[in-house]
Amino acid sequence: MSGAPTSLNESSAARAGVVRILDISPHGFWVDLGNEKLYAAYVDFPWFANATLAQLEDVQRPSADHLYWPALDVDLSVDSLRDPAAFPLIAAPAPARR
Repeated sequence: MSGAPTSLNESSAARAGVVRILDISPHGFWVDLGNEKLYAAYVDFPWFANATLAQLEDVQRPSADHLYWPALDVDLSVDSLRDPAAFPLIAAPAPARR
């Protein structure tokens, strides 16, 4: 059936690529996926610690489980936001820009 969700948990918001940054704090930021809100702590996702507001807000959702920040060249699985401990860090954080 064309246009049907690919899983029982996939909402129309996820299919449409809805994603936005809700709130930014000194310790992390909230990501609104339409059907859920997830927190990204900088300790778990250090690539974002030195990002500008514009870089954080420039986020895309190519698929239901894929987030991409083009200005930062960061790709994340939505599952990594749900359970950061299950996804150990592999890449090093970018150096601070001056």
